[in-house]
Amino acid sequence: MKNIKKYLIIILIIISIIGLGSCKTMDNLKGYLSNRFSSPEDINKIEGEEIMLPEPQIESNNSLEKAIKNRRSVRNFKEKELTMKQISQILWAAQGITSKLTGFRAAPSAGALYPLELFIVKEDGLFHYIPEGHKLEKLDSKDLRIELMQCGLLQEFIEEAPLNIIITSVNERTTKKYGQRGIKYVYMEAGHSAQNILLQATALGLGAVTVGAFDNTCLLNLLKLPKEYTPLYIIPVGHEDI
Repeated sequence: MKNIKKYLIIILIIISIIGLGSCKTMDNLKGYLSNRFSSPEDINKIEGEEIMLPEPQIESNNSLEKAIKNRRSVRNFKEKELTMKQISQILWAAQGITSKLTGFRAAPSAGALYPLELFIVKEDGLFHYIPEGHKLEKLDSKDLRIELMQCGLLQEFIEEAPLNIIITSVNERTTKKYGQRGIKYVYMEAGHSAQNILLQATALGLGAVTVGAFDNTCLLNLLKLPKEYTPLYIIPVGHEDI
């Protein structure tokens, strides 16, 4: 890790000396380095102000077939914010509880062990989604989209999206039963959840894209998550800017 940090600092110095980088590029690289090599003093305890989400709809005039046909990867977003009703619907599709009797969720999970933890980043802060009770926990009031973009290897549409969903996993929940093969099951579940997000966003007339290119350590440090969490996706969501 020390070598990586050394090389990145050298690259920053070279860019600065020869004038290849704009001020914005330099700021983003510095921000990335700050998050990548920071050691958060306070690890999030996944506790915060609770915000109840609107009840999700289970019926609509939009067909699944139409959502599948119309789904596309969208990377250009308007500044328009999403409503809490839209956010509620998308999070429910990702990991919402669909059976109060069994606790089963919208996406299948090996052994119903549910290793996924979802976080959202938007203008008014960082939130953790709690399927039980269908609610959010507010963990930070700061707009972290610029820092998230920096962890996402400077992909600017991450900053531009009004909503970013971060799918993480606690693999031990699954591997304690299935061993190392359980990691494969976690990845499969993340894919199920991500596809639900994309299709639900499409059905709501929104655009979204899955992002897998990011720095894991930078992202964990930014969200102040313990090391047992594994970031799997960043999914920007918003109104497409055509």
